[in-house]
Amino acid sequence: NTDQKRYDLAQFVRDRIMTAANLQEVLDEVEPPFTGYRRTEQALARYIELARTDDGEKLPAVTKPIDPDQSYAGVPRLARFLRLVGDLPADTTLPSDTDTYGGPLVDAVKRFQRRHGLDADGRIGATTIKQLNVPLQGRVLQLQLTLERWRWLPAEFSAPPIIVNIPDFRLRALDENNNVVMDMRVVVGKAMRTQTPVFTREMTYVVLRPYWNVPPSILGGEIVPAIQRDRSYIARKNYEVTTQDGKVVTSGEISDEVLTQLRARKLAVRQKPGPSNALGLVKLIFPNEHNVYLHSTPSQALFSRSRRDFSHGCIRVEKPVELAAWALRNNPDWTLERVRQGMQGGSDDVTVNLVKRVPVFIVYGTALAYENGEVHFSDDIYGHDAKLAGALAKGYPYP
Repeated sequence: NTDQKRYDLAQFVRDRIMTAANLQEVLDEVEPPFTGYRRTEQALARYIELARTDDGEKLPAVTKPIDPDQSYAGVPRLARFLRLVGDLPADTTLPSDTDTYGGPLVDAVKRFQRRHGLDADGRIGATTIKQLNVPLQGRVLQLQLTLERWRWLPAEFSAPPIIVNIPDFRLRALDENNNVVMDMRVVVGKAMRTQTPVFTREMTYVVLRPYWNVPPSILGGEIVPAIQRDRSYIARKNYEVTTQDGKVVTSGEISDEVLTQLRARKLAVRQKPGPSNALGLVKLIFPNEHNVYLHSTPSQALFSRSRRDFSHGCIRVEKPVELAAWALRNNPDWTLERVRQGMQGGSDDVTVNLVKRVPVFIVYGTALAYENGEVHFSDDIYGHDAKLAGALAKGYPYP
C-alpha cells in the first residue's frame, strides 16, 4: 500500500532530518527492514562501481550458437566481462592469444546464464549475447527499480507470507524472521494477453480436488469454438455444462439449444475434479477482484522452461502438496501426508478454511540479490519496469 508510505519531502526534512540526533536511525525507520532489501542495496553499490569500471565493449553477434571448443572472436571481451561481474573467478588462468571458447569460460557462461534466467547450457547464442551486451548501467537501473518496489511492501506481516515474483517465475514462503523456507517455480500469465496482476491479499482457504469453473473469457474465446468443431468436446475433456447456480445440464454431446445458451452466456462450463483438471488437484484461494489464485497443474513440463509465462493469469505452482501443507500448518492434523491423500484419493471439491490467514504478495522485481552474494536479473516481461522508470524520471512529487 504505497499511500501509507508517502512522505511530504519538505516536511520530512524539516521535522525529522534537521532535528535528528541520530540521522542513521531516522533513515533506518524509513527504509524496509528486510535483509533482501539490504542485500539489494549492497548489490546496487557494487554494480554502480562495475558500471564505472566496464569499457562497454559489445560482443559480436553470431549466426548460430557457439559451442564449447569452437572459435569465437568475442572470447577476450567475454572473459574480461565475466571476470568483472564475478562469474569467472578472478584467479582463473585462461590460455592467452586464443579465440577458442572452452574450459573455465564455459562454466562461467553457465553461471551467467543461470543468473539471468536462461537455459544454462553453456552455448553462446543470440539470447545469451543479448543479455551479455546489456550495459551495466541498465543493471543498475533494474536494481534501483527493485529497491523502489521493496519500499512499497508493508514493514510487518500479520503472518509469514507467500511471495510470488512474476519476472523470475518463482514463489517463496517466508518464516517469522523473513527467511525463505520454501522455494519453487511457478507459471504466470502470458505477457501478451493475460498478465498476472501485481497485488496483495490474504489466503483464507484451500480446495482439494477442485472443479474448474471456466471463466467467461475462456468460455467464449476457446470452449464454444471447440464445441462448434466437435460436439463431443465437453465429454472428451471431462467437462460438464451447468446452470449459473451450478446445476448440471449435460456432460455429453452438446445440442444446438445448449450451444446457443452457451454462446449467450446463459449456461456455464466447469471441468470435473481429477488429475486431468486444469487446476490439478488443489487450489489455494486469496479472494480478490482479479479471480487469480494459486493452483497445481497437470502440465508439469512447463516448469522445465526458463521463461514461464503461459497461463491465463492464475499462478501454477511446482510443488502443490508441499505448499498446501505449509498453508495448512496451523490447522490441526493437516499433515503433508493427509494433504497428499486428500489430493490423490479423497472426496471431490473439499474446502479447508485456514485457521490462520496467510498474506500473499504478487510482486514484480527484475533484480534479486541472493544470500550467497549472487545477483539475478530477469527480463521486464510485462513492461512494468519501463513504466516505473518513466514515472520516476518525471521527478517529485510522484504519482
